[in-house]
Amino acid sequence: MRKQLFKRARKLHKWLGYLLALQILAWLLGGLVMSAIPLEYVHGKHLAKRTLTNPFTQADYPTSLDNITAQVPNPTQIVFEHFLTTPLITVINSGEQQSFNGLTGRPFQPPTKIQITANAQAHLLIDAKPISTTLLKQGTREVGYKTNVWQVQFNDTFNTTLYLNAINGKVITVRSTLWRIFDFFWMLHIMDYGEREDFNNPLLISFAATSVLFCLCGIILLIQNVRLKKLTRVGQSK
Repeated sequence: MRKQLFKRARKLHKWLGYLLALQILAWLLGGLVMSAIPLEYVHGKHLAKRTLTNPFTQADYPTSLDNITAQVPNPTQIVFEHFLTTPLITVINSGEQQSFNGLTGRPFQPPTKIQITANAQAHLLIDAKPISTTLLKQGTREVGYKTNVWQVQFNDTFNTTLYLNAINGKVITVRSTLWRIFDFFWMLHIMDYGEREDFNNPLLISFAATSVLFCLCGIILLIQNVRLKKLTRVGQSK
């Protein structure tokens, strides 16, 4: 009975090894890569700032707040910020946010391509120049498929790319080659080859369960190996 168990375990272990070899390698390699790259580098914190310190004071916002808030239904929050050299007052409600010129009180007009490029450059922490500025009706997966975004690409070693909101010019996210490498191995790690977000997909669960079975078979074979060594030593001592 035991011999039959060990025989089946050995055969199953072999075929499971063939099935899992590449994926186990991908898991191990992915774990190495993702642990070796600091998350702040993945998020591009060394490449660009997502927000800049507001250079304006309260005196630089002379417009009437009452007139501004009257233009937004059910306002819940007011934020004093800026875009390049323009002070902005952003009014937020439960469904949206709208920015106004802090000097005139007029609605803030969507930035031009030149302004977007200048704003992206202002957020940059490295010495690089923009090589393209593209308005996307729908962004790529890098920016979560957000609509109406500007993509500004730079000529640095890391292929730094900033994505900015087309309505208010704010930086949405920073992407680079490091993020793309991390994202690729994350895809391999969780085995979600589409959106790369589902950590509970059936394919991953199936391979994880099979890997557990593979390990159990290995443990059984290890027990057999230990028993054989003991029997060999006993035989030699006689």
